[in-house]
Amino acid sequence: MAPRRPVFGVIRPGFLLLTPACVLLGIAAGVVSGGEPDWFALGPVLLGAIAAHAAVNALNEVSDFHSGLDFKTQRTPFSGGSGTLIAHPQLANAALGLGIACVLVTLACGAWLIDRVGRALLPFGVIGLALVVLYSGPISRNRFAISVAPGLGFGPMMVLGAEVCITGGVSVAGVWLSLVPFFLVNNLLLLNQFPDRHADRRSGRDNVVIAYGARTAAVVYGGGGLLAYLTLIGATTLGVLPAIALTGLLTAPLMAWVTLRALRFTGDVQPLLPAMAGNVVVSLFTPVLIAVPLLIAA
Repeated sequence: MAPRRPVFGVIRPGFLLLTPACVLLGIAAGVVSGGEPDWFALGPVLLGAIAAHAAVNALNEVSDFHSGLDFKTQRTPFSGGSGTLIAHPQLANAALGLGIACVLVTLACGAWLIDRVGRALLPFGVIGLALVVLYSGPISRNRFAISVAPGLGFGPMMVLGAEVCITGGVSVAGVWLSLVPFFLVNNLLLLNQFPDRHADRRSGRDNVVIAYGARTAAVVYGGGGLLAYLTLIGATTLGVLPAIALTGLLTAPLMAWVTLRALRFTGDVQPLLPAMAGNVVVSLFTPVLIAVPLLIAA
């Protein structure tokens, strides 16, 4: 049955699951560091973070529709847009309105949280908002910016921002934990750029896949995954995190398998689809596998 409001497809609801996983990691960081959680702030934190993620998705869909990019991509379940505006072009203005509404929800939640926890949250809000607004424009046309912006948004900005909202400050454990989704989410978007590389180039975008080729991008992907797990090992070795946090390493074999599949990419998208699915699993479940045991142990 078709959805009654197809415009909501532009926010890519299934992808929004990554947001609570990263927020959960921020909560775990605060609890492990001995903070006293303000659970009343959790609702606005989640709402604001999910609205920010939805805003990026919606604004990106609108931008790619107007630029013609979505008409050129080979759509997969993980890349190439949702197809909502291709199927319903009359909803372009509604999709833009939805994206703006999500930004306003994020701003409202941020204002409430700043009033509650103080100005320590302000830098996270400003940088996070800039990432939302600029992602589909200048960021997507700069190969360095597009390589780090996704991880910056879901890593330091979301994990540490959630920790500040819940406990009032940033901990050393939080900084280390925020680096795990930083590397993994950068990888998530990097692999998703493989099928779109030709269409992205024709539309004026720039990224590692376009600039250096899929083989080099696959090596970068493997390096990013390795750094994510080495970060976790380093934090436990130094005593910043308890050993139970190493449960996050359970996704390492899957990450290695995805890397091997990426290294074998020859241009045919179909053989890459299982690896793209595995990539999503790694990005989504690694923060959860770290956060849940930390919270239970605490």
